[in-house]
Amino acid sequence: MTDLTDDAPFKRGTIDLIEEGELAKRLAEGRPLRIKFGMDPSSPDLHLGHAIPLLKLRALQEAGHQIVLIVGDATAMVGDPSGRNKLRPQLTREDVEANLVTYTEQAGAVLDLERTEVRRNSEWFDRMDFGAILKLASRMTVAQMIERDTFQKRMQAREPIGIHEFLYPLMQGWDSVEVRADVEIGGTDQLFNLLVGRDLQRGEKQRGQVCLTLPLINGLDGRKMSKSYGNAVGLTDSATDMFGKIMSLEDGVMETWFTLLTSLDDAERATVLAGHPRAAKARLAEEITGFFRGAPAATEARAAFDSQFRDKRRPKDEDIQVWDVQTGVGWPDAGVSLAEVLVMSSLAKSKSEARRLVQQGGVRMDDLVMTDPLLLVKRPRERMILQVGKRRFRRFEPLG
Repeated sequence: MTDLTDDAPFKRGTIDLIEEGELAKRLAEGRPLRIKFGMDPSSPDLHLGHAIPLLKLRALQEAGHQIVLIVGDATAMVGDPSGRNKLRPQLTREDVEANLVTYTEQAGAVLDLERTEVRRNSEWFDRMDFGAILKLASRMTVAQMIERDTFQKRMQAREPIGIHEFLYPLMQGWDSVEVRADVEIGGTDQLFNLLVGRDLQRGEKQRGQVCLTLPLINGLDGRKMSKSYGNAVGLTDSATDMFGKIMSLEDGVMETWFTLLTSLDDAERATVLAGHPRAAKARLAEEITGFFRGAPAATEARAAFDSQFRDKRRPKDEDIQVWDVQTGVGWPDAGVSLAEVLVMSSLAKSKSEARRLVQQGGVRMDDLVMTDPLLLVKRPRERMILQVGKRRFRRFEPLG
């Protein structure tokens, strides 16, 4: 039986909790709290950074609370200015609808959507006429808006700020009014927006929501996690890729990842971290991979990783990603340079990077080290394995 008065699921890994006393009062009522979280479908894929609030929501859902997932199909067309140093292109409704398909599926990998109240904020924003929009805009002054650090930085850098961007915090805040949220969860970059929602609720004679923020995690290279940087662990990654990427994580951030992305309690987490760093990281990778891909797949991914790196074995050919040479464009009979093949098969981002990899001895073809980036590679007539570094492989199958 769940304890609806327990505040522990709210506090784990939390940065801001405004106000803790108000949370205690609502929990003492012994009812499921309405926990709001908004997701803007601004891109088609989610990564582990997006999973952090979803995992918090799952824990609160399992504790018996009501999760209210706001799908921001209206706010996504404005674009959240949080953490942005430049004006970003506005999305069309068609862009948003396309992204929504994968967003909902990926959120469902963490949350029990059958027990989740899913609302689109176009439900109320599409009903607003111009007068209602003006009334909402009047609820905040320009002076209050430009206090936000994101806008301050952009003004100092003389970067443009669109008037429409001022609407975003008000729209996100109005979502809280519409769903009568008790608590709203977001990243630390969302605190301004969460507090706007609290103020708007009070203006509508509602109890102001409790604001709870969670830390943002960086990607595998220390920069902000982003698929465009190539440093993200995607929720749709295979078990092998997910495990391998996490094993490349810096040792110093493991404790944060254990806290935010696994369910290990404090004592077990401390025990694991007190051991050898490689063993701790393998446990972290197995816990995360097991959650998203299942325990058997995580166990298999760990065995494959150990075989490749600890035991210095190449992965089995059937486990290596295939690149269909028939999709290669303009592959003449005389062949294509090795540098071009690396780019075509996504093992290098550019020809200059490909040349550098070859010159540094980081490229192997069928286990032989390649030294000439201009070497002409003919269309394979038999299976060929191309390797870059220790972990990236492509399997080229012969043409039929």
